[in-house]
Amino acid sequence: MAQQLHFEKHLLGGSSQPLKLAFILDPLTTLKAWKDSSVAMMRAAEKHGHEVFAIDCASLAWRRPEPGHSGGVFGEAVQLHMRPDDHDWYRETGHASMSLGNFAAVIMRKDPPFDFEYLTATWLLERAEADGVRVFNRPRALREHSEKLSITEFNEFTPPTLVARDMHLLQQFIDEQRDIILKPLDGMGGSQIFRIHRNDPNRNVIIETLTNEGQRTVMAQHYLPAISQGDKRILLIAGKPVPFCLARIPKAGETRGNLAAGGTGVAQELSPRDREIAEKLGPILFKRGLMLVGIDVIGDHLTEINVTSPTCMVEIRQQTGFDAAGSFISAVEQACGVS
Repeated sequence: MAQQLHFEKHLLGGSSQPLKLAFILDPLTTLKAWKDSSVAMMRAAEKHGHEVFAIDCASLAWRRPEPGHSGGVFGEAVQLHMRPDDHDWYRETGHASMSLGNFAAVIMRKDPPFDFEYLTATWLLERAEADGVRVFNRPRALREHSEKLSITEFNEFTPPTLVARDMHLLQQFIDEQRDIILKPLDGMGGSQIFRIHRNDPNRNVIIETLTNEGQRTVMAQHYLPAISQGDKRILLIAGKPVPFCLARIPKAGETRGNLAAGGTGVAQELSPRDREIAEKLGPILFKRGLMLVGIDVIGDHLTEINVTSPTCMVEIRQQTGFDAAGSFISAVEQACGVS
């Protein structure tokens, strides 16, 4: 609890002014309330006294202003009342097509894949932002920060890494490093991640498959044995690290710690190295409009910077009592200038 108070004093002590907050999401029926950070945020927002609206990302649209229509970006907004039952977690209390300008803040929580429709959503949200709408994370920052490639800005923290689609370069990297991880740049949840040893008889076909015969760029990284102690998800809120991370520990026989791949999440305090990495990245990313970031650290090395819909808030709350979702809503309140 002391750490929660110490963290939140850098953000805000709570809000006395109710806000209308819109969450851009996948369909509500696809969210799993017992583990979804977006649901935790919406619950925290209602607990702080705010009005909570959900907008299916697929309903976002823009219209030119003209007589009888104010124009701008709008979407189908469902007003929600949050419930504690994870299997019946909301009630719809209203439904209407609404301009994003009606909200104090819009929180973009659409899950990857970062495909053309996701890209289009960022363009629409950027147009809303130009009309004065507060959007977190900022749409331009979402577009400009590849969750895999953005680590290349922070070489002092990364393991040996190669980004390429040239199969000869990838083969050379395997020979040099002897044991690597190979992954697509647009993957999520541990999908299509391969560990390749130098003498792996399948190395050629894995490279051919992942690169689509040299037509798709991939990332290769030196294999980090520290994965056995967990792939640590560290949350950054308004540029400051949450004091607990979630170490996602691979199940037996696996090299992937992702919860979606069967990993077990164990919350733990940040190590000095974790904090060093987080405190270096936090202010830089926040200045660019990234209110919420989830960095991944294996051992002492930074491996990814997640900006689309970082998760693990529920597990951290359950195991430590630290309310990261509440801290995020406090940061939104501060950004909206209320206290």
